[in-house]
Amino acid sequence: MAKVLLVEDEVELREELARFLLRSGHQVIQAGSLAEFAQLQATVDIAILDIGLPDGTGLDVAQLIRSKTPRTGIIMLTARSSTQDMLSGLNGGADHYLVKPFRLLELNAIINALYRRIGGDWCLNLRTRRLLSAQGLQISLSLAELELFQQLATAGLHVLNRRDLVEAMGYNWLEFDMRRLDTMISRLRKRWADETGTALPLKTEHGKGYSFLATITVVQ
Repeated sequence: MAKVLLVEDEVELREELARFLLRSGHQVIQAGSLAEFAQLQATVDIAILDIGLPDGTGLDVAQLIRSKTPRTGIIMLTARSSTQDMLSGLNGGADHYLVKPFRLLELNAIINALYRRIGGDWCLNLRTRRLLSAQGLQISLSLAELELFQQLATAGLHVLNRRDLVEAMGYNWLEFDMRRLDTMISRLRKRWADETGTALPLKTEHGKGYSFLATITVVQ
């Protein structure tokens, strides 16, 4: 999932948002001010910025991010709801403008939509059995993992049904122990994180299957 920067000076709100984002599978880096943000060295996929900061504004942070990493998705959070404020936020570099109070599920949907847009194509090389991210990070795959990503590539950004995946791997759906599949997915996520230092955007759709939050190009 996405690596998210959260810049919010209200401690309780920031911690509530961070807990929700972590539960949703994202990595979270926090800052409570422009000064704290300036000390961070990490590159992120998505930045969630409060406009009102104690030593500046979210627009200042947005401009700094845009100057270094133009592809980063930016979501502006604010209590200001006027049209002029919204235009200032969007013209100042934000991709989305959310007015407080907002629904957490709405925020997560926006994060996922932005992440799909900025993620770019991943590459699945069938000959070398390697998966490469849009940023050039890569790992080798087992035959079962290779089949998983072939099916995810075919599914596109849609949900890959667990039954379809099991049968594509050559097993009988009725006899297959789904815990084996869950274990494979869990180990795959951990190995990707251990080897690349980032989160694999492979999402479990509970009761349905799996989805990959980026497009995958298959190379023979």
